[in-house]
Amino acid sequence: MALSNTERPVHSPAENRRLPLSALLALATAVFITSLTETLPAGLLPAMSADLQVSESATGQLVTIYALATALTAIPLTAATAGWRRKRLLLPAMTGFAAANTVTALSANYPLTMAARFVAGVAAGLAWALLAGYARRLAPAHLQGRALAIAMAGIPIALSLGVPAGTFLGKSLDWQTAFLSMTALTVVLLAWIGAAVPDHPGRRQNDRPSILAALRVPGVTPVLFVTLVFVLAHTILYAYIATFLDRRGMGGSTDLVLLVFGVASMVSIWVVGAHIHRRLRTLTIAATLLVAAAAAVLALFAGSPALVYGAAALWGLGWGGVPTLLQTAVGDAGGDQGDAAQAMLVTLWSVAMAGGGIIGGVLLDHVGPGSFPWSLLLLLAPVLLVVIAARTHGFPAKRHTS
Repeated sequence: MALSNTERPVHSPAENRRLPLSALLALATAVFITSLTETLPAGLLPAMSADLQVSESATGQLVTIYALATALTAIPLTAATAGWRRKRLLLPAMTGFAAANTVTALSANYPLTMAARFVAGVAAGLAWALLAGYARRLAPAHLQGRALAIAMAGIPIALSLGVPAGTFLGKSLDWQTAFLSMTALTVVLLAWIGAAVPDHPGRRQNDRPSILAALRVPGVTPVLFVTLVFVLAHTILYAYIATFLDRRGMGGSTDLVLLVFGVASMVSIWVVGAHIHRRLRTLTIAATLLVAAAAAVLALFAGSPALVYGAAALWGLGWGGVPTLLQTAVGDAGGDQGDAAQAMLVTLWSVAMAGGGIIGGVLLDHVGPGSFPWSLLLLLAPVLLVVIAARTHGFPAKRHTS
């Protein structure tokens, strides 16, 4: 994952003592927009369904089509644009988000909305082709890990606080305002990137990632399996959480439930950040068990508002650190092929979100929302078994880092 000498930016002694925070925060905002655009419909499902005049399961496919577009484009775009200059690639990607979110907000036509969401997913694939590497290259070598952590903080913040805030905004005003707010934020970000983020060249031909080589590295496959199934399980419930709560008589409390989930997720992120270097395996097992416990409470006691809030807290405590845990695990396992392993993780993450939207829609139409937490429990069983089994490579008992 290290940069070649020809690609590594030259820094003055003063620059070597600090991170370019303004540029990194701009990238973190780009990551935030990418993640929040994907998941925002989850908290707005009933209202969007009514205005688009389609079923809630059909509206849930707005998450699916975005994730599917990202899954189809992340690896090809990573390869196709590896040699492009980074800033000239990031600006069109974020412009795509502004256009797609604007169309989503203004459209009253379901096919047009789906098309806009597909475009947003392609923009996400383009963004993920450069964001992680771009963040590393903005910092001196000894601070690249910290730079990546700052930039990637946009993911948990979007899931933990962005979706509850968007849900509250949609409830207080309307769902269109939530999407237009995303457009406004993106326009501000474009100016921010133009002013504060330096440009860098792309990678040389012989320095580009190899997917097949990464798959042959011991430990990569178990981490990718856990990513696929864990995210699938989470998305089945998360994409339809507004509908699940509405059917339990708590539709008016969706924003509060998501806020509890979000606050607990931020606690999880802090705990994981403090202990991941020594306890990655233990934290991953604990995360799986906490999400499973939340699913069990929702399966058995969803009629009790107090227990629903408790389940949301358990869910957030388990899920909040999962993106960091899995990205770190696949980076450690991948070694020199870490960039390719990360590209596959992004792709499988998106495949899982698309699959969760589809499976959740089928379950909603044919079984009902009460089946969502039981599905989580069923899928988390093999996740736990694989994490426990991968004690040598993937989720080792003793983590080795370079």
